[in-house]
Amino acid sequence: MTRGLLEDRRTPWIVAALIVVLFAIANLPWQLDDYDQAKQAFTSFEMVKEGHWLYQHTPHERVATKPPFVGWISAALFAVTRSWQIAWRWPSLIAAIALAFVLFRAAKDAYGKVAAVIAVGAFGLNLLSPRLATLVRTDMPLALVIFLIGLLVWQKIRGGDEWKLRDQVYVFVLLTAAMLIKGPIVYSFLLPGLALNAVAVALRATSAPRTARRLQAWPGWWPWLASLAIFLVWVAGGVRFQPGFYEEVVMREFVGRFGETIHRPQPLLFYLPHLLHKFAPWSVLMIGIAAVELRSRSWRVRSVFREMSPETVWLLCWSIGGLIVMSLIPSKRVDRIFPVIPPLCLLLAAQIGGGRSSSRSDGFPAVNLEIDPGSVRGRSLNAKTPTLRSYVAITLIFAILFTGGYTGWKVITGYRDHSDALAAFGKNVRHEAEAHNWRYDVVAAKDEGLLLYLRKTHFVKPTDAITEWNAGNLDALVASKEKTAVLMRDLQGAAVQQHQGRGYVLITR
Repeated sequence: MTRGLLEDRRTPWIVAALIVVLFAIANLPWQLDDYDQAKQAFTSFEMVKEGHWLYQHTPHERVATKPPFVGWISAALFAVTRSWQIAWRWPSLIAAIALAFVLFRAAKDAYGKVAAVIAVGAFGLNLLSPRLATLVRTDMPLALVIFLIGLLVWQKIRGGDEWKLRDQVYVFVLLTAAMLIKGPIVYSFLLPGLALNAVAVALRATSAPRTARRLQAWPGWWPWLASLAIFLVWVAGGVRFQPGFYEEVVMREFVGRFGETIHRPQPLLFYLPHLLHKFAPWSVLMIGIAAVELRSRSWRVRSVFREMSPETVWLLCWSIGGLIVMSLIPSKRVDRIFPVIPPLCLLLAAQIGGGRSSSRSDGFPAVNLEIDPGSVRGRSLNAKTPTLRSYVAITLIFAILFTGGYTGWKVITGYRDHSDALAAFGKNVRHEAEAHNWRYDVVAAKDEGLLLYLRKTHFVKPTDAITEWNAGNLDALVASKEKTAVLMRDLQGAAVQQHQGRGYVLITR
């Protein structure tokens, strides 16, 4: 049964369709009230409404701390679709689907269809990917760019090819995009892996010089330095022309991450248990396969390392390097470790189908689940392959049920608890304002998303709201219930309407 499941032609399509559905619905009902979504959404909104294309602000008029690349994409999508929901959420969704497609193609070419299905399943059927796929954040686009760079390194090592100018330009473009998405954090996910890979080169150089040469993964200095220079030009412009940029972006957002006073620090091993949990059940499967193979070699780690193919060494270094460096940074949040998930998925494919790798070196010491009785490459590398194939199939089924069930429960809970109440309130107010041709404003509030729900670029102070109202320049106001009690004493001819949303009311004449 499990053999038929993994080899069935319909399985890849079923898994892919399920993943796309989960990506699309995981954050329903859509709202901007958590995970700093309103801050990211406001960057593109400010671009379109006020023409601030290089430097933006938060809804509370502080300097935006992220570079503008994803905001540019959202602004372009809005120009085409005229829908802010599409403009804000499609960059992450498109990046997630593109990443899954690229991962499947790479895994299939190297390790076979079964391994590719498992790799894509691991990427899409966990607790992180569906959540980030339509979240208004930069995590998924950043993960896509980092994966494309690491994948190019993997392809160069696998093919034993030299780095050409075209490849270096490709790396430069991707690094520049990553810099303009989230800054130098891209270095934390790639440079440590390249350094560990260099150590692997040194360890293999004496025993296998030819293999060691193939482990060389460095694309040259200039793509890294040139992309950093472009980012530093953007930073210099912000420091020079934007008040508060140095304090908010340079000191608080960047330097503050390495201290323990501005951002809340987390323990050194914070990411490891969270990664094991969020990436389950695939993390358990990877550890189980590795344990079985180590046991079959009497726990001789050095023997396993010698038998690894060069491209698998890179995948291992890439994943571990990013995890180590991110763990050393005191400021931590679970979603920040997400860029290590795609290389782990490709590493899982290497564990499952390593015997099919077309690399000119030895494959990963793993269990080949591809069934091709007529091919030596397709034969089992372990006597327990049928049993392990069953475990892989069971893991896939469990991941579908667990991730699908968890996502469905979150969606149902969100609708039941009306988590989009503020978004619905803002939509109702906009419709009323359009129907009655109201001039309206929003009194300063703590909820950043309120500005975006009402399609306004600035909050107004209570005193300014009273002045404009009494001068006849406003027909409606949105304010919190606490401030409404104070405002109503000074607003002439004002009445509170029935439209209310999670602590806010609509005031009209």
